[in-house]
Amino acid sequence: MENNVFEQIAKKYDTEERIELAKVIVKEVRPELRNSKSRSLIDYGSGTGLIGLELSDLVDSILLVDSSKQMLEVAKAKISHKGITNSKVLYSDFTQETPKRKADIVLMSLVLLHIPDTKKILQELFKILNDGGKLIIIDFDKNDKINHPKVHNGFSHEELKKRLSDVGFKSIKIKTFYFGNRIFMNQDASIFISSSIK
Repeated sequence: MENNVFEQIAKKYDTEERIELAKVIVKEVRPELRNSKSRSLIDYGSGTGLIGLELSDLVDSILLVDSSKQMLEVAKAKISHKGITNSKVLYSDFTQETPKRKADIVLMSLVLLHIPDTKKILQELFKILNDGGKLIIIDFDKNDKINHPKVHNGFSHEELKKRLSDVGFKSIKIKTFYFGNRIFMNQDASIFISSSIK
């Protein structure tokens, strides 16, 4: 966890571009959370809560989970500033150790690309979900222009579907919903949303 790049950028993380992109993503996720008023949601890799906190009105409770303490400090300040009563933060990295928690919905937005072992994290999230729970993933479509040692260059829908179904997820839906200029490592890229059920 040392030299976590997100620790350094936490305070300046919420740029105008990121806030705009978060709005687009929130708009796409909200319909996925219809009739979830009694459900619990974990926003895994929540960062400063740009997305998770905008969904707090749709669910019973939200747990923002991130491996950057600084990001969660920013999120905590927002929770208290906005008076959000059903949201908490948890400092954790499920790729190292998964806490004994359960949730009805897990959301992972632009996080999977940062995780080297995608199968392992999907297995951990599967364990955390209650039966019938939903995993929502937002990430970049595969992009051959991107080559970075620490980041996946997006995901093909087929590849991700196979990975999710190997782990045990059912009713897997994936669709691309947004195309933006220079949003992925300074390249134009498209973003998909995937939802699957345990």
